[in-house]
Amino acid sequence: MKILVTGAAGFIGMHTCIALLEKGKKVVGIDNLNKYYDVKLKNDRLKILKKYKNFLFLKIDLKSKKNLENIFKKFKFKYVINLAAQAGVRYSLINPYGYIDSNITGFLNILENCKKYKIKHLLYASSSSVYGINKKIPFSEEHGVNHPISFYAATKRSNELMAHSYSHLYNLPTTGLRFFTVYGPWGRPDMAIFIFTKLISKKKRIFVNNYGLMKRDFTYIDDIVSGIIKVYDKIPKKNLNFNYKKMIPNKSSAPFKIFNIGNNRTVQLSYLIKVIEKNLNLKSKQKLRKMQMGDVKSTCANIRSLSKEVSFRPKTKIEKGVKKFINWYKNYH
Repeated sequence: MKILVTGAAGFIGMHTCIALLEKGKKVVGIDNLNKYYDVKLKNDRLKILKKYKNFLFLKIDLKSKKNLENIFKKFKFKYVINLAAQAGVRYSLINPYGYIDSNITGFLNILENCKKYKIKHLLYASSSSVYGINKKIPFSEEHGVNHPISFYAATKRSNELMAHSYSHLYNLPTTGLRFFTVYGPWGRPDMAIFIFTKLISKKKRIFVNNYGLMKRDFTYIDDIVSGIIKVYDKIPKKNLNFNYKKMIPNKSSAPFKIFNIGNNRTVQLSYLIKVIEKNLNLKSKQKLRKMQMGDVKSTCANIRSLSKEVSFRPKTKIEKGVKKFINWYKNYH
């Protein structure tokens, strides 16, 4: 039995592949190796994965219907973990068409092949950004998610709706995981922790949005991956007792589920910077500025549903996680 992991050269994709491979699973990883950020980092991640005999990498873009169908036909996957996406809130303001290509067209191609080849379970990455202008903290899967404030968020919410339609129409079991600000070794260079660490190390000025008052539910990569591993073979079933009088976004009569996956703790940006400074033994030069387009002031995950479903418990506090990230950063750079 082979598992398909899309976005295998990505941050979450690489760590997910390692966890599966360490369990002896056979994994086919695909990625288009786009240039959104340093391709060298992606290739270095792949070097680690290629050391495993039970791993196969193929360079494939989700937009390519033919190439994608060929691998579904050849390998007869039972499970699909879709972590490929055009990421980044701010970049979606610059290149919205890239998000349609990857997050909409690419995801549709995944859904079509999962339907055609009767995949047991499609697990896919959603995002905490779908909560948009919602100000109820912590964010719950039962909250409304119809007011995104970035185009990236709109595409991730679209994925959830697309998945539900396939679950309903074709009985395809799907689960969406709403990731909350993931960080850790081998992380993305466009994320705050990476950017701050890099600039402070070089004694350059950092730009601090919303005057350092923003709060995020920073979630360490190992906690995210533990959730993915617990969920991917937990196959949703039809809910014959679905309450049609109480329609909420994360539940359905179809074999469909959505979960938050986060640390369930908020960290203020100003405190994050202090933790980074402490680990680097350097003081930052800061330029405070107002909120940027597409940003939200605070995020925090209500993780009761995931905890109840698979006993998910995040273990890594920000101090420990940042220390691990900076140790990796120093060794890598």
